Amino acid sequence: MEIDHNFYMNLAISEAWKYQGLTYANPAVGCSIVGEHGELLAVEAHHKAGEPHAEVNAIKAAYYKLTQDEKILQLISSSQIHIYLLQNHNNIFKKCSLYSTLEPCSHVGKTPSCANLIAELGIKNVFVGVEDFNTDAANGNTVLEKSGANISLHVEQQKCEDLLFPFKKFMSDKFVFFKWAQRLNGTTDAGIISSAESRKNVHAMRDVCDLLVIGGNTVRNDRPTLDARLVNGKAPDILILSREKEFDTAIPLFHVKNRKVYIESDFSRMNDYKNIMIEGSAKMYELSRDIVDYYLCYLAPAFGGHDGFKNIEDKFQILNADKEEEDIIMWMKRIEDYE
Repeated sequence: MEIDHNFYMNLAISEAWKYQGLTYANPAVGCSIVGEHGELLAVEAHHKAGEPHAEVNAIKAAYYKLTQDEKILQLISSSQIHIYLLQNHNNIFKKCSLYSTLEPCSHVGKTPSCANLIAELGIKNVFVGVEDFNTDAANGNTVLEKSGANISLHVEQQKCEDLLFPFKKFMSDKFVFFKWAQRLNGTTDAGIISSAESRKNVHAMRDVCDLLVIGGNTVRNDRPTLDARLVNGKAPDILILSREKEFDTAIPLFHVKNRKVYIESDFSRMNDYKNIMIEGSAKMYELSRDIVDYYLCYLAPAFGGHDGFKNIEDKFQILNADKEEEDIIMWMKRIEDYE
């Protein structure tokens, strides 16, 4: 039977995109585990920095599917899962294949080495989208090759590179993404637009981003808090882009503990940060157009409102679209040579 390796890698890619923006300062990574006869055993992703990597989550899920051993489901930390798998795997992974969007890590940090675990479990066929460009974690493929594993590189390479682009950017410079919510008729005004689950997703991103940028008029009109209360997370620092420096200090965002609030007329403050979210609508889109790397749109299945993106003729490439509760969540990049 011929195996469609791109299919299994695309499953891993799609799963990883669900956690894009949530894994800082780690990359969003996905992993699929496939059995001897092409049966899908697991599709998982890295969820949050400090938690198990995608490969560990996938191997854990595959182990349970093959053994029905519920004890592993009680294990949370990567170290616990590694130890349990090494003690109880009984060579059940010998004929399995593993697909990872990023080369399995070789180093031991907050979590043990994924490459060492895969090697010890005896997984013989490993398919990798992109080699690790983080020198601290690289060379996992070398570890696997020494164990006798067969490594196939660059499976769906471009899609994996698009997935990993934010990580590559904030490692060397800064990653900037523009987030907005709109209805089907393109409006962005007149009250709450996105679903409760989408708003929770945004708060989870605020929890890990360094800086949130917002326009002065939005602050004055909406009087927001801009924290991460829906996930009990930390609030990012705020850059209010405004020529006018006077604001009502009773606005809630000024009273969040352990945050800095800057009121400035340009984006230069962003150079002090690594992972930056811009929230806004048409005016902020045009002001930030030349500094944004990716765009994140929450599309709500509704009509209403009056104002939105008008007289803007940019075109985008959709990198990933996923339905979460009612809304469609789209990660995109602008096609710069579009006219």
